[in-house]
Amino acid sequence: MKILVSALEHSANVHLKSLKNELDDSIEFIGIFDESLGKPIVDLRSLAIMGFVDAIKKLRFFFKLNDEMLTLSEKADKVLLIDSSGFNLPLAKKIKKKYPNKEIIYYILPQAWAWKKKRIPVLAKTIDKLCSILPFEPSYYPKDAPIEYVGHPLLDQITNFKESLSSEVKNIAFMPGSRKGEIKKLMPIFKELAKTLHVNASIIIPKHFSKADIQELYGDLSAFSTSNEPHKTLYNSDFAFICSGTATLEAALIGVPFILSYIAKPLDYFIASRLVKLDYIGLGNIMFSQYKKKALHPEFIQEDVTVENLLKAYHSYERKEFLENSKSLRGYLQHGSSKRVAQIIEGD
Repeated sequence: MKILVSALEHSANVHLKSLKNELDDSIEFIGIFDESLGKPIVDLRSLAIMGFVDAIKKLRFFFKLNDEMLTLSEKADKVLLIDSSGFNLPLAKKIKKKYPNKEIIYYILPQAWAWKKKRIPVLAKTIDKLCSILPFEPSYYPKDAPIEYVGHPLLDQITNFKESLSSEVKNIAFMPGSRKGEIKKLMPIFKELAKTLHVNASIIIPKHFSKADIQELYGDLSAFSTSNEPHKTLYNSDFAFICSGTATLEAALIGVPFILSYIAKPLDYFIASRLVKLDYIGLGNIMFSQYKKKALHPEFIQEDVTVENLLKAYHSYERKEFLENSKSLRGYLQHGSSKRVAQIIEGD
C-alpha cells in the first residue's frame, strides 16, 4: 500500500515515526516527510517558516509544492495529512475534487474550534477520517462527522513521568524554542535568569542545529550544560522555562513545573491575537482549562517576558499543586495515538 503523506513540521514527523512503527512493513510513504522515513519529494529544511510574514514570502513555493502533491496523489492508495492546515486543507480539497473516492485521513487536526469554526463543516465534508488528539475536540463537530479521539501522540514518546518532586530546586532546564527568531529573543533573558538563580542550568538545543547555528543563536553557553534530549533533560530537572509550542505539553505531561515565555514578531502577534480566540497559548493550559476551567502553569507573552516577571512567578510557584494537576492531565489524555491511527490507515 502506498500512502501519500504530508508532514511538513518537525513535530509532525516525530509523531509520524511513532506511527510508522505500528504500521505493516509493506506500507510505503510518498510525499513530504523526514528523509529517515523514505524518499520525500522535498527537504524539510526548505519548509521552515517563522510566523505570518515569512509564510507570505514563501507562498509561491508552497503553491507549487501543493500542486506537486496533487499530481503525486494519483499513485497513492490513501492520503495521510498531519497538522499544517494552511497547506494540508487546500490540498485535501483538491484531491477530493479530482479523486472523490480516494480516502483522506487527517491526523492532528486544524484547531478550527479555536479560530475558524466555519472550517469544521468543510473538514467534516472533505476528510474521510478525522483523527483527533484532543479529547474535547469531537464535541465541536456535527454528531455524524467522521471524527474520533485517538489518544495523544506524546504519550507514545514520553516514557518517564515524575511521581514526586524534590524539596528544593537544584536543576533548571531552559528551552528557548526551535525557531531562530524565538531563540534570539529569549536567550538574553534566560541567561540572566540562570545567572540570578544560581542553579545547575541546562539548555536544550534542537538536534538538527549545526555548530555554526548554535554559535550564532545562543552565543556564550559557558553557564549552561547542553542537551538535545528534551524528555530526559526535563525529567531530570526540578523546574523549566520554556518557549511556547509542543515542548510546553511535553513538560506538563512529564511533570516538571515550568513557566511559558513567548515573544513573537510584533506583526505576527497582532494578526494572531485577532484571529485566535483563546485564553491561553500553551497547549497544556488549553487542554487543562477545557476540563478543569483553570490554567496549569503561568504564561508570559511579548513585553511581559522580563527577568523580573519570570523571577516573581518562579518564587511564588506552587510546584506540588502543578504535579497533581499534571497527573490529572495525563489521565485526561488516556493513552498514545499511534496504534489507533495505524488501525485506521490499515482499515480496521
